[in-house]
Amino acid sequence: MNQETKYTYFASDFHLGTPDSKTSRERENSLVQWLEHIEKDADEIFLIGDIFDFWFEYKTVIPKGFVRLQAKIATMVDKGIPVHFFKGNHDMWMFHYFQEELGVQLHSDEYCFEKNGKRFFVAHGDGLGPGDYKYKFIKRVFRNPICQWAFARLHPNFGISLANYFSRSSRKSGMAKDMVYLGKENEWLYQFAKENQKNNPHDFYVFGHRHLPLQLDLDQASYINTGEWLFAQTFARFDGDHLSLFEWKNGKIESFDASKPN
Repeated sequence: MNQETKYTYFASDFHLGTPDSKTSRERENSLVQWLEHIEKDADEIFLIGDIFDFWFEYKTVIPKGFVRLQAKIATMVDKGIPVHFFKGNHDMWMFHYFQEELGVQLHSDEYCFEKNGKRFFVAHGDGLGPGDYKYKFIKRVFRNPICQWAFARLHPNFGISLANYFSRSSRKSGMAKDMVYLGKENEWLYQFAKENQKNNPHDFYVFGHRHLPLQLDLDQASYINTGEWLFAQTFARFDGDHLSLFEWKNGKIESFDASKPN
């Protein structure tokens, strides 16, 4: 690698906080090690949702834990590396804490930008594409300011414990199908990108949420899902021309072929 080469990194679905404290701490340590490794050549980092298995910011209270990750991100931002946080379906109740304390750029929906002549469409991916009408309704409810105000009236000990229970139940119920490739016609995010490409073309569509690392061709563009960190610690890296999937494995970055899913 040329010493002058700088990369843009994309990762998602760390789900810190699940399934237990020990496993979550190990995953957080691995994540911090990865950030320390890429710090030397990263010019921008996108963490595109479900960073936590559940997150809710009260006015003066946040969920405990994950201080190692927060400290590392704050250090990277202080060094001039832009870090983007996207709200996922498990941690959509981020408000101001990460912007004010860590200096990250927070995104509630998709974020489109151009880099080195390439156009990017980046989003967590929940609620996009055809189908999943039940979740789309729930998402509108959860994002409603009145509902957020009502939840904030619960004591944190009760509110966070209750939300953690439902968050874990939701993730477990969908875990099995997350590991199965459905074919392009049934991959909702791929279909969303395909439709969007007709009138608003981009070079790269980057999503999380799906948990299955994918890299598929799409009408003169590329569709990528970054996968997850519960089992395979995958991420995407842009070198100024190409966007490819990699895996953080045994303290090293290794290539990851997701172009031919099972």
